[in-house]
Amino acid sequence: MLLFRTLPRFSVVSLLSGLFLSSATLTPSLIPRDMLFQGLLAGVAMASGYLIMRFVLALWSALAVPMLTGVPARIAKITLAIPVFSLLVFCAGEARDWQDSIRLRMDLPVLEATSTLKVIAVALVVFLALFLIGVLIQQLFDLLRNRLSRYIPERNANVLGLLLSALVVIVVTRDGVVNNAMQILDKSYVAAQHLTKPQLAAPTAGWQSGSVQSEISWDLMGEPGREFVLGGPKKIDIETFNQRSAKQPLRIYVGLAQDSDPMVRARFALEEMIRTGAFQRKILIVASPTGTGWMDPASYDALEYMHDGDIATVAAQYSYLQSPLALIFETESGLEQATALMQVVYKYWIELPKEHRPRLYMHGMSLGAWSSMFAFNIFQMINEPIDGALWVGPPFSSTLWNQANSARRSSSPYVLPEIDQGQVIRYSSQFGEPDRSGEPWGRMRVLFLQYASDPIVFYSPSTLWQEPIWMREAAAPDVSPALFFTPIVTQLQLAVDMALSTLPPAGFGHTYSTKDYIDAWVAVTAPQDWNEDMSERLKKHCGQDPQIGCGGRP
Repeated sequence: MLLFRTLPRFSVVSLLSGLFLSSATLTPSLIPRDMLFQGLLAGVAMASGYLIMRFVLALWSALAVPMLTGVPARIAKITLAIPVFSLLVFCAGEARDWQDSIRLRMDLPVLEATSTLKVIAVALVVFLALFLIGVLIQQLFDLLRNRLSRYIPERNANVLGLLLSALVVIVVTRDGVVNNAMQILDKSYVAAQHLTKPQLAAPTAGWQSGSVQSEISWDLMGEPGREFVLGGPKKIDIETFNQRSAKQPLRIYVGLAQDSDPMVRARFALEEMIRTGAFQRKILIVASPTGTGWMDPASYDALEYMHDGDIATVAAQYSYLQSPLALIFETESGLEQATALMQVVYKYWIELPKEHRPRLYMHGMSLGAWSSMFAFNIFQMINEPIDGALWVGPPFSSTLWNQANSARRSSSPYVLPEIDQGQVIRYSSQFGEPDRSGEPWGRMRVLFLQYASDPIVFYSPSTLWQEPIWMREAAAPDVSPALFFTPIVTQLQLAVDMALSTLPPAGFGHTYSTKDYIDAWVAVTAPQDWNEDMSERLKKHCGQDPQIGCGGRP
């Protein structure tokens, strides 16, 4: 009860600041938001705006700078309130249409008529919850500055108390809440991967990873790896589809629990490749999975069909966390694992006779693309280059992707750049095929497959204060033309978009469609005896569900 007796009054100016930011969050972004997430975003934005202004006012007061009082203060508040409430009414009236402008482009049903009222209700609940947390922080600040003022001048006590309060919040949040949450998540993902009691029985064929003859432990592989090893098209499926002889595709996967050292896991993978004849296949893919270890069946299944199964794919797991979490909290893990695996495979590959070694490609989706790009050592490969790479949904922080973007022709759109004549690096999307230029490829083929509506690709920390390049250009077909930039708000919107990025249907956001994988792999690997009619037939055969792929699940 003490908390409620000591609740401070709402600061009108701070509340207006919060309402301004909250109104702006009703505008569209890249991913459509349902009632709950839109309300959550609006509530967080309102609390953020309130907190920012409170911080400014507290700093103003701490420096003992005079403030408006009396009638001038009331006039100033009314002057600010009129445009803010006008904006709130306008945005609330347009919110549903703005969201539907995204949903219609993604073939999603429109929102119900009462959705905006529900958003406002959720936003108020979220704001009030965060406001109470802010009250506790305010009381901490008051306690510290009052204690400090006994020993140092009041102005210095105010400033130092403010800094100490901020430090306490940061330490508690980072080392307490976040750290404990990460431990809980990590344990839950370990349990979810059935490391102690696998749901899928170990393979009986000796050439498969995890079998009795394999040094790779089935119990330590994790569910994503087991599904990858057992899944995909079988030899008979490929022969039936292509109407010609085929081989059984070879899939090698090392789980994170196999060993704590990424180089040791890489060597397990190499020994398994040698044992199973991976280097005798026509195509060899060094793949990097997503954060959880997932291997997108929409990609690998299609590739195995177009190369008659004469293909080996190898991957090693580096995390149990979802890609956005792994990107933030396990930054080095994916980079170390991808680098170690590529080093051992490449070193063995270049020692083979050129006429007998397989064509070598790198591949990764999402966080896997980021780590795979990091392992792409052009200085090591300059004399003996690999054959190419396909990187899908590359995260915004990918160095190689950013370097390639900086070399784009100024006449090409930022979301689908053109690099020189496209001999080495190309970009594709659901609205732009890889070979649309008609120009020939060079010795190495590198392709980025990305959607303009994918926030994992087009998020940027600088959107806190700066409009991104892609917002200054004409909107892509999968992006709402009503989208516009607002400092702070755009940052919050894109952060929420990243959390929701896999919810849109295949072909939008961070959910990549089988048909786009097929076009990408045809362009990168140039399969023999393959034509456009076969690509179209494979697209129909695979369907559009990226969770199912083309070969069925185990």
